Amino acid sequence: MSEPITLNVGGKLYTTSLSTLTSFPDSMLGAMFSGKIPTKKDSQGNCFIDRDGKIFRYILNFLRTSHLDLPEDFQEMGLLRREVDFYQIQPLIEALQEKEVELSKAEKNAMLNITLDQKTQTVHFTVREAPQIYSLSSSNMEVFSAHIFSTSCLFLKLLGSKLYYCFNGNLSSISSYLQDPNHLTLDWVASVEGLPEEEYTRQNLKRLWVVPDNKQINSFQVFVEEVLKIAMSDGFCIDSSHPHTSDFMHNKIIRLIRYK
Repeated sequence: MSEPITLNVGGKLYTTSLSTLTSFPDSMLGAMFSGKIPTKKDSQGNCFIDRDGKIFRYILNFLRTSHLDLPEDFQEMGLLRREVDFYQIQPLIEALQEKEVELSKAEKNAMLNITLDQKTQTVHFTVREAPQIYSLSSSNMEVFSAHIFSTSCLFLKLLGSKLYYCFNGNLSSISSYLQDPNHLTLDWVASVEGLPEEEYTRQNLKRLWVVPDNKQINSFQVFVEEVLKIAMSDGFCIDSSHPHTSDFMHNKIIRLIRYK
């Protein structure tokens, strides 16, 4: 074993050996610690790498054991994938791909449950009719809420890549609102004729879009149709026991299932 080296990775300290860090010479770490790429130092003289410190433990353990060991409840595959891509350790890249295939197969049996709610809300807004003339107007607005639960974390991430909120003139993926890997709550409104664009922002009203179709969801029927298309493309089918197929589009609780 070579002399120990302390690394500062994103503010988290790790101590290992030079032989471990250079065990894969063609990797980013191999290049850094063989002198091919200059390394930075922190104020304590430790080698500094400006990457995620928490995720680095899995990178380092792979260098030590050649095995990718993740906890059963690991929920940061996307972040790990980006870090693995940065360090360019080819056997680790392959091990991660195998792990993702394994997790995908384990999630084949899955359930998807959607609870829908809708109400009508009156919005008041000011309309500019001329440079110095304003009038107060009001209109009824449809407000929607969907509570989504799935035993498949990967499916909710897929859904998050397809549905976007429109707010303040920008589209943002609903995946950023996915706090719980198995639950997702969506709240949005239908467009109101005559309501100025800036009023949606002022009153904190989000609209919902499907991309890349660039289609706005203005009703529950459209929402159910779009979610159903995404779910069926991922192997889900309608649970024949709830609701009945003939009443699927009119039900407020929808259940889909997926088998291996």
